[in-house]
Amino acid sequence: MSDKSSTVLDKAADKAARATPPGMAKKLRGFSDRTIAWLFISPTIILLLAINIFPLIWAVKLSFTNYRANRPNAEVKDVGLRNYERVLGDTDIWLAMQATAHFVFWTIVLQTLIGFSLAYLIDRKFRGHAFWTTIILIPMMLSPAVVGNFWRFLYQPQIGLFNYIISFFTGIEPSSFDMLGSVSLAPWAIIIVDTWMWTPYVMLICLAGLRSIPNYIYEAAEVDRASAWRQFWSITLPMALPFIMLAVLFRGIENFKMFDMVVLLTGGGPGSITEVASITLKREAFESWRTGRSSAFAIVLFVAVFGLANIYVKALNKVKQR
Repeated sequence: MSDKSSTVLDKAADKAARATPPGMAKKLRGFSDRTIAWLFISPTIILLLAINIFPLIWAVKLSFTNYRANRPNAEVKDVGLRNYERVLGDTDIWLAMQATAHFVFWTIVLQTLIGFSLAYLIDRKFRGHAFWTTIILIPMMLSPAVVGNFWRFLYQPQIGLFNYIISFFTGIEPSSFDMLGSVSLAPWAIIIVDTWMWTPYVMLICLAGLRSIPNYIYEAAEVDRASAWRQFWSITLPMALPFIMLAVLFRGIENFKMFDMVVLLTGGGPGSITEVASITLKREAFESWRTGRSSAFAIVLFVAVFGLANIYVKALNKVKQR
C-alpha cells in the first residue's frame, strides 16, 4: 500500500474515532473483533429469522392441525400426519405437480438452448453486438403483469398478431385456433411466454461463462490445428458448463414457483390443464380455507425443491472441480 493511501486510511480512522461517543468507545474497547462483527450483523440475522424461519416453523406446526384461517376462534385439533396423507393421496394435486413438471422441463430446455446460443453469438463481438444485447435484454426488464397482459392480447384468435404469424408460415386460418383456450395449446402458450421473458437471463449467465474462458487456451488449440467444432466441444462447452448448470438451477427453482404468469394468461384453465402447484396451493389456502392441509402441501413442495436442488448443487460442485 502506498504512503498516500495509508495516510487517507489513517485520516478516515481518526475521523471515525473522534465521531464515536466517549462512553461507547470505552465499551467497544472491551469487545473482541468477532463480538463487534456479531453486533453489526445481528439485526440482519434477526430480520431474516423473522421473515423466513419463523413462518416456516409456523407452517410446519399448522400442517399437523385442522386449523382454518377463516375460523380463527374454532377449536384447533392435532391431526397428526392426516394432512400429509391427504395431500399425497389427492389426484388433483398430483395432476398439478404433473403440469408443473411439464412446464419446468420445457422452459428449462428451451431457455438453456436459446440462451446459450444467443450468448455464443454475442460473444463473437460482431458489429453492433452491444445494441443487440440491449434489445435482447428488454423482456426480462418488464413486469410480469405487463408481459402477461401483452401476450394475452397477442394470443387473441381474432386480432392477435401471434395467430397471424403462425398463419403466414403454415397457411392455417388465424381464427381456427385459440392458444389460451385450447387444452393442448394452453400449456405451450405459457411456456412460450416464459421462454421469451427469461431467456435473456440465461443468456447473461452463459455469456459470463464464455467471457471467463482465457484466450490463450483457444490460441494453443489453434496452434495444434484444432477445428472450430473441436474447440467448441473440448474447450467452450466444458468450461462454460458450470455457468449453464447454474442458470438451470436458478430458472428451475423460479419456474417451480411460477404463479403470476399462469394466473394472468389462463388462470389455470382451460379446465385445470395449466393449474400448476402454486395455484393449487393458493386455492387450498385462500379459497377452500384448508390452512392446515395447505401448510402440509407447502412443506411437501419445499422438501421436494430443497431435496432436488441439494442433489443438483452436489452435481454442480463435481463439475466445477473437474
